[in-house]
Amino acid sequence: MLIYIHVPFCKSKCNYCAFNSWVAAEGEIQRYVAAVLAEVSAWGERLGKRNVSTVFIGGGTPSLLPVAAIWRLLASLPKYFPIAPNAEISMEANPQSGQSAQYYSDLLRAGINRLSLGVQSLDDRMLHLMNRPHTVADAFRAMFQAREAGFKNINLDLMWGLPGQRLRNWKAELREVIGQLRPEHISAYGLTLEEGTPFQTWHDAERISFSDEKELGHMFLDGAEILEEAGYLQYEISNFAKIGYQCRHNLGYWEGEDYLGLGPGAVSTLDGYRLTNPRHMKEYLKMLEQKQTPGIAYGEAEKLTPQTKLMERIMLSLRTQKGFSAQAYRELTGNNFFDEHKAIIAALHSRGLIRIRDGNMALTRSGMLVSNTIISNLFSRLPRLEGLRGRELSENGGKPVASSLRV
Repeated sequence: MLIYIHVPFCKSKCNYCAFNSWVAAEGEIQRYVAAVLAEVSAWGERLGKRNVSTVFIGGGTPSLLPVAAIWRLLASLPKYFPIAPNAEISMEANPQSGQSAQYYSDLLRAGINRLSLGVQSLDDRMLHLMNRPHTVADAFRAMFQAREAGFKNINLDLMWGLPGQRLRNWKAELREVIGQLRPEHISAYGLTLEEGTPFQTWHDAERISFSDEKELGHMFLDGAEILEEAGYLQYEISNFAKIGYQCRHNLGYWEGEDYLGLGPGAVSTLDGYRLTNPRHMKEYLKMLEQKQTPGIAYGEAEKLTPQTKLMERIMLSLRTQKGFSAQAYRELTGNNFFDEHKAIIAALHSRGLIRIRDGNMALTRSGMLVSNTIISNLFSRLPRLEGLRGRELSENGGKPVASSLRV
């Protein structure tokens, strides 16, 4: 099992962000930490001693928590869940949060062994437009301080397709990151306009504009080529890693492992159910005070249907370099994937959008560029599984998408 701890607090809200986060009120961080500790205890009693392979503390901005709070949260887990000796323990941090090598040394001693810095851009004007609370100088300082402290596994989050960004800017930025910061892992996300965010509002009002589809396509394709030439292997649409530094936590999501989500708005997938905690602190605290789990009274609970399991297995696995397994399709449907979808597979293959290897169908880099269209077309051709020979399919066949796949 994987564990995700959601920290909903931010110093300020970014103009592109639709994640469940807000500026903490006075005393709210202390109430949050006590609540998550209570949630860990409650789930420990319900689930028993389930082995945990990875822990990810995401947000929001986890680095707004005092190191002592991080220590308490991580120390609470082994009381209820056996943590693997080689477990990957990741935490997201904003570059302005640390301010010293001592801060990062304290994180290492608390048990964090993988750091993910939200750099996003190496252009101060772009950071200001995004309402990021740090500067480019902060990003460089944070990276060097983390190295000085002893971190040997660092991811940098970057974004492309930003307002006014050109292909040449993006390529130059990648080369600067590779040449000067040298992280083990790079997450390169294309900007998505989320409903209700300032970026969406400004775009609708024509206050900001973006590159055309052709240039955005080159940002993805040329950027991936630059990264792979520098030794960063693309193992998922937005993720690149040096050999041995793939994010094991996110691989667990994409491969359909069970995971427990802790904190406001966190999502869990356990034993064939998708559980979503209340998004707001008030309701989250009420749920814990009344010793409830997500369901009728608080949050949401959904039993995953065979159809949902199949669709999510396809969607998640096609994001990865490994691709979708024909064996998984047979287990979920009883049918042969390549026989049942011969026409669309042939069409995609002839256009260089997929490759077939060892019984798996994976998207090529060009296919990844149009992955939403490919997946939508596959979905429209899937069999309806609910009445399939009256057979009850395995509860552990597939898992839902996490609320945020953070690296």
